[in-house]
Amino acid sequence: MGRLHERVCLITGAAKGIGLATAELFAREGAYVLLTDIDEVAGQEAASVLSEQGLRVSFHRHDVTDQEQWLTVMTACENRHGALDVLVNNAGIGEFCDVEHLSLAQWRRTLACNLDSVFLGTQLAIERMKSRGGSIINVASIEGLIGEPLVPGYNASKGGVRLFTRSVAAHCARQRYAIRVNALCPGYVETPMVLGALAAAPESEAKAMSDYLSQRIPMGRMARPTEIAKAMLFLASDDSSYMTGADLIVDGGYLAQ
Repeated sequence: MGRLHERVCLITGAAKGIGLATAELFAREGAYVLLTDIDEVAGQEAASVLSEQGLRVSFHRHDVTDQEQWLTVMTACENRHGALDVLVNNAGIGEFCDVEHLSLAQWRRTLACNLDSVFLGTQLAIERMKSRGGSIINVASIEGLIGEPLVPGYNASKGGVRLFTRSVAAHCARQRYAIRVNALCPGYVETPMVLGALAAAPESEAKAMSDYLSQRIPMGRMARPTEIAKAMLFLASDDSSYMTGADLIVDGGYLAQ
């Protein structure tokens, strides 16, 4: 039996990157997994590939900023797989722009996707888990602990995810709900979002950023999505049974110096 044997897991932003790696790992550990993403084509393709490997997964298109869609997705998860055991709030975006040039629309879009969605998913998950327990994992970032000049909205949203997680964790523990709520804080990861940003930058800027990261990260490289997925598995499983309201930092030593 796997570490998530027969557990029902919902993972947002699961069409690619960290979300997809987590969905595959959870399924290989015995879980029923519902992948959700706003990218329906990529999400359906990912679920099909995993299903062909004998893994118990399904996909549902999902705009995480829409409250009604959250209700639809939760119902679909319960109807297809059963009662929810694990929620991973992974969906997120980044707007690369300094504070002087960031528009209000960009700011609101980032906070809606990265922070409002975490509130919506967490609130609905608690309603479904409080009688039986569960694990909620909110994907924050090391950018919720430090500031970077070109991502003020992302910094604000991920900092908000961390403190929201602590508040919710304390509430659930005090209410004796047996729901653990933790924040996972990855460093730089080889995801489509990060690699896409580097590819879109002028060659000189992309090279400068790559050189900076190789020097700034003590381990000398970005993480692979599977390495973040393994940390996610720890938080989802009983191995972290006495852990709630915590930040689990997985950054190759970035914040150690």
